[in-house]
Amino acid sequence: MSLRLLYLIFLRLVGLVVLLGRSSESKDVELLVLRHEVAVLRRSNRKPCLDWADRAVFAALVRLLPKGLRTHRLVTPGTVLRWHRRLVAAKWTYPHRVGRPPVDEVIAGLIERMATEDRSWGYKRIQGELLKLGHRVSASTIRRILKRARIPPAPDRHTDTTWRQFLRTQASTMLACDFFHVDCALTLKRIYVFFVLEVGSRYVHVLGTDTNPDSRWTTQQIRNLVMDLGDRANEFKFLVRDRAGQFTASFDAVLADVGIETVRIPPRCPRANCYAERFVRTVRTELTDRMLILNERHLRAVLAEYVRHYNGRRPHRSRELRPPRPTHSAADLNCQRIKRQRLLGGLINEYERAA
Repeated sequence: MSLRLLYLIFLRLVGLVVLLGRSSESKDVELLVLRHEVAVLRRSNRKPCLDWADRAVFAALVRLLPKGLRTHRLVTPGTVLRWHRRLVAAKWTYPHRVGRPPVDEVIAGLIERMATEDRSWGYKRIQGELLKLGHRVSASTIRRILKRARIPPAPDRHTDTTWRQFLRTQASTMLACDFFHVDCALTLKRIYVFFVLEVGSRYVHVLGTDTNPDSRWTTQQIRNLVMDLGDRANEFKFLVRDRAGQFTASFDAVLADVGIETVRIPPRCPRANCYAERFVRTVRTELTDRMLILNERHLRAVLAEYVRHYNGRRPHRSRELRPPRPTHSAADLNCQRIKRQRLLGGLINEYERAA
């Protein structure tokens, strides 16, 4: 670019030497022609594009013109002053911050997450939850962030409880029980396995095995379960069972003493007890249909090992591929700083910082 400036200065100096040898009449005619050309060019292009070398030459030559002609040129004093202001502005490279600082993208993502997961929360409710986490954000900022994300206000969102959320909330207070049988390979005896499933967490309790379970034996097994649950028995309100003869009034009375109501499914409708039936299918597909059970002792040992795997290590699709009660520390692949804690089966959410 500096070579271009030198080249333009050289051309203007050569042109000045040529003009010294010409008569004044020829110069006046050339000026008239050039002025007319400039007028024509201005009609077609009112704002010509000039580079910095052209601006430097114009700024140097415009001072030699008479005062009356300076205002009619392409380069006016205002233009020169504007170029000077641009040059000064380009020298100072510090950032020009206007208004409030922008909201951190992490906080903006957290606001969108809360509005999506909690559809009934308004701007003030989200503001209070953020204040509890140590983030001070105004309600108007929350409104602007949600509007940018095209998330409507709380009254316009779908605030009705979905079927998935409703069933998940109800499942957290339910138990399901049933029997399944296994035929021994050597003795050809049929052994019945009695189990109870916590519907909310999918945690299974294998209560016992017997070749001929009666009502007395079944009542004793459910009594043992109530004793093992202890204070956790207050978390459950219903137990779903079928109409088998082993479930008598004494069986229901044991559960009623701890506040658990038994719900009988309709006759010949195993789908009404779908959670228990699904566990039966799982244990058959993964265990009993793939190995020979020799006797009852062998069955108890196999079931004990499988139940430890089922409750502690086996991923469940209904639990986001997590075991009911993990016995190992799962790796945190998301590295989320804010974690959600679900209350009442996901009906209410609480947010806290991850450890």
